[in-house]
Amino acid sequence: MASTVSRPGRVAKLPPRERILDAAEELFQSEGILRVGVQAIAERAGTTKMAIYRHFETKDALVAEWLRILAADYRAAFDRVGAEYPDRPREQILGLARFIAEGLPTLSYRGCPFVNSLAELPDRAHPARQVIEQHKAHQMRRLLGMCAAAGLADPEQAAAEITFVLEGAQVATQNGSVDRAGDRLLRIVEGILDR
Repeated sequence: MASTVSRPGRVAKLPPRERILDAAEELFQSEGILRVGVQAIAERAGTTKMAIYRHFETKDALVAEWLRILAADYRAAFDRVGAEYPDRPREQILGLARFIAEGLPTLSYRGCPFVNSLAELPDRAHPARQVIEQHKAHQMRRLLGMCAAAGLADPEQAAAEITFVLEGAQVATQNGSVDRAGDRLLRIVEGILDR
């Protein structure tokens, strides 16, 4: 999974908006959205609360923008497998499964940022929650299109099963309940495609 988190020595070189986003991502990932205040983000970014509010109207807007960036990373993964395997939807689906499987080790500490954010944002009207729901719906539509293009007998069912496996592998990795989750994820997706 791609990340925008700052590396040591990089913070001072970034423009303020990027420093704020990097600091927010690092803190949201390690401590959670609700536990992190704007002052902590400002301190981590080496700026002020006023500077944050110049770039983001509210903390909720900052959270939503962070999640938009993460969602763009996933859209880019779909685009990459599409470009890497043109007109080969089965390989595209397996490429997505590999993308998730390879990102699982980074989830073992704090977990999937989308799942964690949903847990912290029960209000469906929250702007960040809306970003997640739109991202997941878009992801499902793209996966459904790949399943249909692959000629699967029931593309909707296959897309749902693959989604359950991808999401479940991330949660199982976070809680440590399944060993070799990445390998198992790939085998299950292959089984769905081979039916």
